[in-house]
Amino acid sequence: MSRYVQIIRQEIVWLVPGLVALGVGLAGIGVPELWRDEVSSWSAAGRPLRGLFAMLANVDASNGASYVLLHAWTGLFGDSPAALRLPSALAMAGAASFTALISRRMFSSPVAGLAGGLLLATVPQISRYAQEARAYAVVTCAVAAATWLLLRALERPAADRWAWYALATGVAAVFHLVSLACLVGQLPMVAAAALRPDGRRVLRQWPLAVTAGVAPALPVIALGRLQSGRQLSWLAAPTVRDLRFVWQDLFGSHQVLYAFLALALPGLLLRVTRRPAVLLLLAAALPVGAVWVVSRLGSTSFFLARYLLFTVPLWAALAGGGVGALAALLGRPVPARRAPAAVSAAAAVLLVVAAAAVPARLGLDDQRVLRTAASHTDTDYRGAARLVAAGYAPGDGLVTVGGDLDWMMVGPAVSYYLPAGVRPRQFFVQENATAAHDLFAVECPVPVTCMGDETRVWVVTIGTGDDPYEWLPAAQARALRTAFVPAEVRHVPGLTVSLLVRRPAASAAPAPGRP
Repeated sequence: MSRYVQIIRQEIVWLVPGLVALGVGLAGIGVPELWRDEVSSWSAAGRPLRGLFAMLANVDASNGASYVLLHAWTGLFGDSPAALRLPSALAMAGAASFTALISRRMFSSPVAGLAGGLLLATVPQISRYAQEARAYAVVTCAVAAATWLLLRALERPAADRWAWYALATGVAAVFHLVSLACLVGQLPMVAAAALRPDGRRVLRQWPLAVTAGVAPALPVIALGRLQSGRQLSWLAAPTVRDLRFVWQDLFGSHQVLYAFLALALPGLLLRVTRRPAVLLLLAAALPVGAVWVVSRLGSTSFFLARYLLFTVPLWAALAGGGVGALAALLGRPVPARRAPAAVSAAAAVLLVVAAAAVPARLGLDDQRVLRTAASHTDTDYRGAARLVAAGYAPGDGLVTVGGDLDWMMVGPAVSYYLPAGVRPRQFFVQENATAAHDLFAVECPVPVTCMGDETRVWVVTIGTGDDPYEWLPAAQARALRTAFVPAEVRHVPGLTVSLLVRRPAASAAPAPGRP
């Protein structure tokens, strides 16, 4: 019986944090509107595989694995916001479980493991990306898994253990290349293992495992280098101030960050836990510093908090170690009053719950905000689609802001939220995004030649001014002014939705600049 009890206790360490993180990730998962990056995921994933791979040859290869996963997933479960985000919620649950396993192994403490996994579930940014149809949650889970598998391989080097580590590293790299910075954080762990009398072979085996793990990502690396100018040109070289504030961005709240640092202190200060705590601190901090240096000195910046989200499980494991250290101190038997084992176990569990409750309470307001409709974007694509659908008549046309602003994904986002029976013809589109093997459609070089005989056209532009043509390319605005007049102009957050009706045939064209 005691053997079965021990097995159950071991499973609880990782199972409970995973289930808690899954519950937190699923709470309100379908409420926030998709933001433009999620719309990109939906647009790419909805294409035939041949068309998807053709697109990746031109753009966004670094997110290709995520798109392929979503392509298969949506084929089975649909493309509602909740369905698109569910893989991320599952991945973050896995990240919490692996965090618990890391902390337990590093500190040889089930209490530390349970605390680390539960603490990860309290982080607002972890919840945020558990509810986003992008690759960041999968990468966070893969890096956490790779870290735990590395610890197992360093403890007892064997081919199968290195193979599993290589697989997890490869998954992280293929889903997001910046995650390879985790290797910098793993170096101190490898070096510490190599100092053991029997550890010299680790210096041969780890590079081989890394090479095997990175090999599948080489095509992504090659395409990513070619596409980086288009993909990342908007990111400026990071400053010292960016490095200073990225830590709170990783947690989503400076209060939660400070709570994690306070919980980590006992592990760093106590002699018995100092060594594993320092190794985890380096594993969490060095990748951030490495990406900052590369972005600062190189021609392309990769320094963005969500790209570095994979470091947060290591901070949680470190904080879990601090809680475990406190539990060990409080659980030391007093000679005159030796507490029964059950009482000590109960006290440890209460300490874990209390420790996890602190950042959870501090981040509660952030968690609430994350589950509102506008938490992912301040551009109300769904509201714009509702206005179009409410006034739609068969044969209507649609113009959405594009040109230099096509990255805002207004057209695809409005199309996503339009009901199945509402399909206005897109004006000014020479070739749609799927046919163009791109994220964006190819617009007509001479807009007037792409206008049909529609008597009404809906125009969706950014901003909330009363000019229906605001932010449209000049040639498109001229073509619309010549043939249409505004019938109504309405607003939703971030967007203007206008209905234009065709001018009478005998009507003279307006003067330039006049509606």
